[in-house]
Amino acid sequence: MQKVRNSALILEGGGMRGVFTSGVLDAFMKYELYFERVIAVSAGACNGMSYISRQPRRARVSNIDMLAHYDYIGLHHLLRNGCIFDPVLLYDRFPNELVPLDYDTFFNNAAKFEMVTTNCLTGRAEYLCECSGNRQRAIDIVRASSSLPYVSAIVNVDGVPMLDGGIVDSIPIMRAIELGYNHNVVIATRNRGYRNKGKDRRIPRLIYKDYPRLRVALSHRIEVYNSQLEMLERMEDNGSVHCIRPLAPMEVGRIEKDIKKLECLYDEGFRLGEKYVMEYF
Repeated sequence: MQKVRNSALILEGGGMRGVFTSGVLDAFMKYELYFERVIAVSAGACNGMSYISRQPRRARVSNIDMLAHYDYIGLHHLLRNGCIFDPVLLYDRFPNELVPLDYDTFFNNAAKFEMVTTNCLTGRAEYLCECSGNRQRAIDIVRASSSLPYVSAIVNVDGVPMLDGGIVDSIPIMRAIELGYNHNVVIATRNRGYRNKGKDRRIPRLIYKDYPRLRVALSHRIEVYNSQLEMLERMEDNGSVHCIRPLAPMEVGRIEKDIKKLECLYDEGFRLGEKYVMEYF
């Protein structure tokens, strides 16, 4: 096993675009390449759990194979369960029954694993880990980290309302640097040069009326994300970060259901992950 020291692994989210990340991580696991700290957001947190539990292809099975058998994405889930993804299937049946998470390995892993959420009360990022062996809390954290605003229910962790960490920190490279890791690896889910061309808008008070600071965070979301993308590219250019990302503009949407597109993106992630291992280890 090769353990990368003095370097953190950062996993971006992106909904179903995260199958790219699962491909990269499966390549890492094939060659037993592991990092001493992993900081993950949203779909990256879901993939990160399988990486920390040392279960190759588990994330692929969850994201692609199971999608072919279970209709777990759609507006009917939003209307029925308050989440565009089926929360019972993804955060109960998958980890505990259909694609069981190896909780023993997950909790006994010496690597530090943080999942990023957004605190709805403060509008700031929280970097949460579960090291005590509390299975339900671990699932609550990953669910909160992956709960997209507007189309997912707020999740309480330790009594605090949380949503998707990507609202305020989609690429937590600064968190790694603050912890003392100065040369890091980022698995991103957008090609270099991508920028969100949408416009930030003030969030009406009727939306998240009990969480004014969350509304402020949401109203600056695009600006913050584009700034992070620019920072990441600068850090790539000066050699302080290595970024593994799709080579071409993304054809897979956040709630993509086309299995062939997802398989192609997974395969690209695996190839690029393997290429990284061959070049640097």
